[in-house]
Amino acid sequence: MQARDLQTDGKGRLKHFLCIEGLPRALLLDILDAAESFAGVGERAVKKVPLMRGKTIANLFFEASTRTRTTFELAAKRLSADVLNLNIQASSTSKGESLLDTLRTLEAMHCDMFVVRHGMSGAAHLIASHVADEVRVINAGDGRHEHPTQALLDCFTIRRATGAWAERGSSSLVIAIVGDVLHSRVARSDIHAFNTLGVGELRVVGPKTLLPNAVETLGVHVFHDPEAGLCDADVIIMLRLQNERMQGALLPSALEYFKTYGLTPARLLRAKPDVVVMHPGPINRGVEIDSAVADGSQSLILEQVRYGIAVRMAVMSMAMGSLPRTRPPRSMRDD
Repeated sequence: MQARDLQTDGKGRLKHFLCIEGLPRALLLDILDAAESFAGVGERAVKKVPLMRGKTIANLFFEASTRTRTTFELAAKRLSADVLNLNIQASSTSKGESLLDTLRTLEAMHCDMFVVRHGMSGAAHLIASHVADEVRVINAGDGRHEHPTQALLDCFTIRRATGAWAERGSSSLVIAIVGDVLHSRVARSDIHAFNTLGVGELRVVGPKTLLPNAVETLGVHVFHDPEAGLCDADVIIMLRLQNERMQGALLPSALEYFKTYGLTPARLLRAKPDVVVMHPGPINRGVEIDSAVADGSQSLILEQVRYGIAVRMAVMSMAMGSLPRTRPPRSMRDD
Protein backbone atom coordinates (compact mmCIF):
# COMPACT_ATOMS: atom_id res chain seq x y z
CA MET A 1 0.00 0.00 0.00
CA GLN A 2 1.35 3.43 -0.95
CA ALA A 3 1.94 6.11 1.70
CA ARG A 4 -0.82 8.31 0.33
CA ASP A 5 -3.34 5.47 0.81
CA LEU A 6 -2.48 5.14 4.51
CA GLN A 7 -2.92 8.79 5.37
CA THR A 8 -6.70 9.15 5.59
CA ASP A 9 -9.52 7.05 6.98
CA GLY A 10 -12.69 6.03 5.21
CA LYS A 11 -14.19 9.49 5.76
CA GLY A 12 -11.22 11.41 4.35
CA ARG A 13 -9.94 12.47 7.79
CA LEU A 14 -6.24 12.58 8.55
CA LYS A 15 -4.90 9.37 10.10
CA HIS A 16 -1.15 9.32 9.44
CA PHE A 17 0.85 12.20 7.95
CA LEU A 18 3.53 10.66 5.75
CA CYS A 19 3.81 12.84 2.63
CA ILE A 20 2.23 15.77 0.84
CA GLU A 21 1.97 14.03 -2.52
CA GLY A 22 -1.53 12.73 -3.07
CA LEU A 23 -3.25 14.62 -0.26
CA PRO A 24 -6.32 16.59 -1.38
CA ARG A 25 -6.17 20.38 -1.46
CA ALA A 26 -9.09 20.71 0.95
CA LEU A 27 -7.25 18.69 3.61
CA LEU A 28 -4.10 20.83 3.29
CA LEU A 29 -6.22 23.95 3.72
CA ASP A 30 -7.96 22.43 6.74
CA ILE A 31 -4.56 21.87 8.36
CA LEU A 32 -3.54 25.47 7.65
CA ASP A 33 -6.83 26.70 9.13
CA ALA A 34 -6.29 24.56 12.22
CA ALA A 35 -2.76 25.93 12.60
CA GLU A 36 -4.22 29.42 12.58
CA SER A 37 -6.22 28.58 15.68
CA PHE A 38 -3.04 27.41 17.45
CA ALA A 39 -0.78 30.29 16.39
CA GLY A 40 -1.43 32.35 19.51
CA VAL A 41 -1.03 29.60 22.11
CA GLY A 42 2.64 30.39 22.62
CA GLU A 43 1.80 33.97 23.59
CA ARG A 44 -0.49 32.96 26.48
CA ALA A 45 0.53 32.95 30.12
CA VAL A 46 -0.25 29.23 30.19
CA LYS A 47 1.03 27.85 26.88
CA LYS A 48 -1.17 24.75 26.78
CA VAL A 49 -4.47 23.44 25.49
CA PRO A 50 -5.92 20.13 26.75
CA LEU A 51 -6.63 18.48 23.40
CA MET A 52 -4.19 15.58 23.78
CA ARG A 53 -4.12 15.21 27.56
CA GLY A 54 -3.43 11.60 28.48
CA LYS A 55 -1.81 10.79 25.11
CA THR A 56 1.82 9.70 24.81
CA ILE A 57 3.93 10.86 21.85
CA ALA A 58 7.24 9.11 21.07
CA ASN A 59 9.82 11.10 19.09
CA LEU A 60 11.91 8.60 17.11
CA PHE A 61 14.73 10.64 15.57
CA PHE A 62 17.26 8.40 13.88
CA GLU A 63 18.93 11.49 12.36
CA ALA A 64 20.28 14.57 14.09
CA SER A 65 17.81 17.44 14.37
CA THR A 66 17.34 20.59 16.39
CA ARG A 67 14.47 22.64 14.94
CA THR A 68 12.23 19.78 13.92
CA ARG A 69 12.66 17.68 17.06
CA THR A 70 12.27 20.57 19.50
CA THR A 71 9.25 22.05 17.70
CA PHE A 72 7.54 18.65 17.64
CA GLU A 73 8.28 18.27 21.34
CA LEU A 74 6.95 21.74 22.14
CA ALA A 75 3.88 21.15 19.97
CA ALA A 76 3.06 17.92 21.81
CA LYS A 77 3.57 19.49 25.22
CA ARG A 78 1.41 22.48 24.29
CA LEU A 79 -1.31 19.98 23.41
CA SER A 80 -0.83 18.57 26.96
CA ALA A 81 0.54 15.23 25.74
CA ASP A 82 3.30 13.27 27.46
CA VAL A 83 6.47 13.12 25.36
CA LEU A 84 9.08 10.38 25.10
CA ASN A 85 12.32 11.29 23.29
CA LEU A 86 14.12 8.12 22.26
CA ASN A 87 17.91 8.39 22.52
CA ILE A 88 18.84 6.43 19.40
CA GLN A 89 22.53 6.26 20.26
CA ALA A 90 21.64 4.55 23.54
CA SER A 91 18.69 2.53 22.25
CA SER A 92 18.58 -1.13 21.32
CA THR A 93 18.65 -0.26 17.61
CA SER A 94 22.34 0.55 18.09
CA LYS A 95 22.74 -3.01 19.39
CA GLY A 96 21.20 -4.62 16.34
CA GLU A 97 17.48 -4.52 17.15
CA SER A 98 15.36 -3.99 14.06
CA LEU A 99 13.22 -0.91 13.52
CA LEU A 100 10.02 -2.95 13.80
CA ASP A 101 11.18 -4.66 17.00
CA THR A 102 11.80 -1.22 18.51
CA LEU A 103 8.34 -0.23 17.35
CA ARG A 104 6.72 -3.25 19.05
CA THR A 105 8.54 -2.45 22.30
CA LEU A 106 7.22 1.12 22.29
CA GLU A 107 3.72 -0.04 21.37
CA ALA A 108 3.80 -2.27 24.45
CA MET A 109 4.31 0.93 26.47
CA HIS A 110 1.00 2.23 25.06
CA CYS A 111 2.41 5.06 22.94
CA ASP A 112 -0.33 6.74 20.91
CA MET A 113 1.77 8.43 18.23
CA PHE A 114 5.22 8.08 16.69
CA VAL A 115 7.01 11.09 15.19
CA VAL A 116 9.69 9.57 12.96
CA ARG A 117 12.80 11.00 11.34
CA HIS A 118 14.96 8.48 9.51
CA GLY A 119 17.70 8.47 6.88
CA MET A 120 15.88 5.80 4.89
CA SER A 121 13.22 6.96 2.46
CA GLY A 122 9.95 5.25 3.32
CA ALA A 123 10.77 4.55 6.98
CA ALA A 124 7.68 6.36 8.28
CA HIS A 125 5.55 4.50 5.72
CA LEU A 126 7.00 1.20 6.90
CA ILE A 127 6.15 1.99 10.51
CA ALA A 128 2.64 3.20 9.60
CA SER A 129 2.06 -0.09 7.76
CA HIS A 130 2.78 -2.10 10.91
CA VAL A 131 1.38 -0.10 13.84
CA ALA A 132 -1.82 -0.96 15.64
CA ASP A 133 -4.92 0.65 14.16
CA GLU A 134 -5.28 3.22 16.94
CA VAL A 135 -1.63 4.42 16.72
CA ARG A 136 -0.71 7.38 14.54
CA VAL A 137 2.56 8.09 12.65
CA ILE A 138 3.93 11.49 11.61
CA ASN A 139 6.82 11.74 9.16
CA ALA A 140 9.44 14.23 10.39
CA GLY A 141 11.65 13.64 7.34
CA ASP A 142 12.63 10.41 5.59
CA GLY A 143 15.80 10.21 3.51
CA ARG A 144 15.51 12.21 0.31
CA HIS A 145 11.77 11.54 0.06
CA GLU A 146 9.64 14.12 1.92
CA HIS A 147 9.41 16.42 4.93
CA PRO A 148 5.67 17.15 4.92
CA THR A 149 5.28 19.25 8.08
CA GLN A 150 8.10 21.54 6.89
CA ALA A 151 6.21 22.10 3.64
CA LEU A 152 3.03 23.00 5.49
CA LEU A 153 4.81 25.40 7.84
CA ASP A 154 6.32 27.02 4.74
CA CYS A 155 2.80 27.36 3.29
CA PHE A 156 1.50 28.74 6.58
CA THR A 157 4.35 31.27 6.78
CA ILE A 158 3.64 32.42 3.23
CA ARG A 159 -0.08 32.68 3.94
CA ARG A 160 0.53 34.80 7.03
CA ALA A 161 2.96 37.08 5.19
CA THR A 162 1.11 37.50 1.88
CA GLY A 163 -2.50 36.43 2.41
CA ALA A 164 -2.14 33.61 -0.10
CA TRP A 165 -4.80 30.85 0.12
CA ALA A 166 -6.61 32.87 2.81
CA GLU A 167 -10.02 32.41 1.21
CA ARG A 168 -9.20 28.92 -0.10
CA GLY A 169 -8.56 30.18 -3.63
CA SER A 170 -5.37 29.80 -5.65
CA SER A 171 -2.58 32.35 -5.50
CA SER A 172 -0.78 34.34 -8.19
CA LEU A 173 2.51 34.22 -6.29
CA VAL A 174 5.81 33.53 -8.05
CA ILE A 175 7.82 31.22 -5.79
CA ALA A 176 11.50 30.40 -6.42
CA ILE A 177 13.19 27.45 -4.67
CA VAL A 178 16.95 27.91 -4.93
CA GLY A 179 19.83 25.53 -4.34
CA ASP A 180 20.32 21.81 -3.69
CA VAL A 181 16.95 20.53 -4.86
CA LEU A 182 18.42 17.13 -5.75
CA HIS A 183 19.07 16.10 -2.14
CA SER A 184 16.30 18.11 -0.47
CA ARG A 185 13.22 16.36 0.93
CA VAL A 186 11.93 19.83 1.86
CA ALA A 187 12.00 20.90 -1.79
CA ARG A 188 10.01 17.84 -2.85
CA SER A 189 7.34 18.42 -0.22
CA ASP A 190 7.22 22.15 -0.98
CA ILE A 191 6.76 21.49 -4.70
CA HIS A 192 3.87 19.09 -4.07
CA ALA A 193 2.25 21.48 -1.57
CA PHE A 194 2.54 24.62 -3.71
CA ASN A 195 1.24 22.86 -6.81
CA THR A 196 -1.68 21.37 -4.88
CA LEU A 197 -2.62 24.71 -3.32
CA GLY A 198 -2.07 26.61 -6.56
CA VAL A 199 0.50 29.31 -7.37
CA GLY A 200 1.10 31.62 -10.30
CA GLU A 201 4.52 30.15 -11.11
CA LEU A 202 6.80 27.72 -9.29
CA ARG A 203 10.51 27.81 -10.12
CA VAL A 204 13.56 25.79 -9.14
CA VAL A 205 16.91 27.51 -9.49
CA GLY A 206 20.30 25.82 -9.31
CA PRO A 207 23.17 24.19 -11.19
CA LYS A 208 22.39 21.13 -13.27
CA THR A 209 24.33 18.92 -10.85
CA LEU A 210 21.97 19.86 -7.99
CA LEU A 211 18.65 19.44 -9.79
CA PRO A 212 16.91 16.07 -10.27
CA ASN A 213 16.63 14.65 -13.77
CA ALA A 214 13.36 15.67 -15.44
CA VAL A 215 12.47 17.89 -12.46
CA GLU A 216 10.20 19.90 -14.76
CA THR A 217 7.77 16.95 -14.74
CA LEU A 218 6.95 17.93 -11.14
CA GLY A 219 5.30 21.10 -12.42
CA VAL A 220 8.15 23.58 -12.05
CA HIS A 221 10.04 25.92 -14.36
CA VAL A 222 13.79 25.28 -14.31
CA PHE A 223 16.40 28.05 -14.18
CA HIS A 224 20.16 27.65 -14.09
CA ASP A 225 20.74 31.42 -14.18
CA PRO A 226 19.90 32.85 -10.73
CA GLU A 227 19.40 36.37 -12.08
CA ALA A 228 16.60 35.11 -14.33
CA GLY A 229 15.24 32.67 -11.77
CA LEU A 230 14.80 35.37 -9.11
CA CYS A 231 13.36 38.00 -11.45
CA ASP A 232 10.04 39.32 -10.06
CA ALA A 233 9.78 36.55 -7.45
CA ASP A 234 7.36 37.07 -4.54
CA VAL A 235 8.87 34.34 -2.37
CA ILE A 236 12.41 32.95 -2.33
CA ILE A 237 13.13 29.71 -0.49
CA MET A 238 16.84 29.02 -0.09
CA LEU A 239 18.12 25.48 0.47
CA ARG A 240 21.37 24.48 2.12
CA LEU A 241 23.97 22.34 0.40
CA GLN A 242 23.44 18.86 1.85
CA ASN A 243 27.04 17.71 1.70
CA GLU A 244 26.26 14.66 3.86
CA ARG A 245 24.06 13.26 1.07
CA MET A 246 26.29 14.15 -1.88
CA GLN A 247 28.28 11.49 -3.68
CA GLY A 248 31.25 12.83 -5.59
CA ALA A 249 32.22 16.41 -6.38
CA LEU A 250 29.07 18.15 -7.61
CA LEU A 251 30.41 21.69 -7.13
CA PRO A 252 33.83 23.36 -7.55
CA SER A 253 33.69 24.80 -4.01
CA ALA A 254 31.35 26.42 -1.49
CA LEU A 255 32.89 29.79 -2.30
CA GLU A 256 32.20 29.43 -6.02
CA TYR A 257 28.66 28.31 -5.26
CA PHE A 258 28.05 31.42 -3.15
CA LYS A 259 29.40 33.67 -5.89
CA THR A 260 26.96 32.20 -8.40
CA TYR A 261 23.89 31.18 -6.39
CA GLY A 262 24.21 32.75 -2.95
CA LEU A 263 21.42 35.15 -2.02
CA THR A 264 23.07 38.53 -1.53
CA PRO A 265 21.44 41.96 -1.10
CA ALA A 266 22.35 42.77 -4.71
CA ARG A 267 20.83 39.57 -6.07
CA LEU A 268 17.74 40.09 -3.93
CA LEU A 269 17.03 43.27 -5.90
CA ARG A 270 16.11 41.09 -8.89
CA ALA A 271 12.96 40.00 -7.05
CA LYS A 272 9.90 42.11 -6.28
CA PRO A 273 10.39 44.93 -3.74
CA ASP A 274 8.19 43.18 -1.16
CA VAL A 275 9.73 39.72 -1.67
CA VAL A 276 10.00 37.49 1.40
CA VAL A 277 12.95 35.17 2.03
CA MET A 278 12.70 31.75 3.67
CA HIS A 279 15.04 28.90 4.60
CA PRO A 280 14.22 25.57 6.29
CA GLY A 281 17.49 25.67 8.27
CA PRO A 282 20.08 25.19 9.37
CA ILE A 283 21.41 28.12 7.38
CA ASN A 284 25.00 28.27 6.14
CA ARG A 285 25.96 31.93 6.09
CA GLY A 286 28.25 32.79 3.22
CA VAL A 287 27.38 29.58 1.38
CA GLU A 288 23.74 29.85 0.29
CA ILE A 289 22.75 33.12 1.92
CA ASP A 290 24.40 36.36 3.00
CA SER A 291 24.01 37.36 6.64
CA ALA A 292 22.57 40.72 5.60
CA VAL A 293 19.71 38.87 3.89
CA ALA A 294 19.24 36.17 6.54
CA ASP A 295 18.94 38.82 9.26
CA GLY A 296 17.19 41.44 7.12
CA SER A 297 13.66 42.80 7.26
CA GLN A 298 12.47 40.55 4.42
CA SER A 299 13.60 37.34 6.11
CA LEU A 300 10.94 35.04 7.57
CA ILE A 301 13.37 32.39 8.80
CA LEU A 302 12.56 32.81 12.49
CA GLU A 303 8.85 33.06 11.73
CA GLN A 304 9.11 29.65 10.05
CA VAL A 305 10.42 28.17 13.29
CA ARG A 306 7.69 29.82 15.36
CA TYR A 307 4.88 28.82 13.00
CA GLY A 308 6.26 25.29 12.84
CA ILE A 309 4.95 24.69 16.36
CA ALA A 310 1.40 25.70 15.39
CA VAL A 311 1.43 23.60 12.22
CA ARG A 312 2.69 20.53 14.08
CA MET A 313 0.06 21.04 16.76
CA ALA A 314 -2.54 21.06 13.99
CA VAL A 315 -1.23 17.90 12.32
CA MET A 316 -0.94 15.94 15.57
CA SER A 317 -4.34 16.95 16.90
CA MET A 318 -6.07 16.23 13.59
CA ALA A 319 -4.41 12.83 13.27
CA MET A 320 -5.56 11.92 16.79
CA GLY A 321 -9.07 13.21 16.09
CA SER A 322 -8.70 15.74 18.91
CA LEU A 323 -9.37 18.96 17.01
CA PRO A 324 -12.31 21.02 18.28
CA ARG A 325 -15.15 21.72 15.88
CA THR A 326 -14.87 25.51 16.06
CA ARG A 327 -13.67 27.34 12.97
CA PRO A 328 -10.45 29.39 13.20
CA PRO A 329 -10.28 33.15 12.66
CA ARG A 330 -9.80 34.36 9.11
CA SER A 331 -7.08 36.95 9.69
CA MET A 332 -3.95 35.68 7.94
CA ARG A 333 -1.51 38.51 8.66
CA ASP A 334 0.47 39.55 11.70
CA ASP A 335 -0.37 43.08 12.78
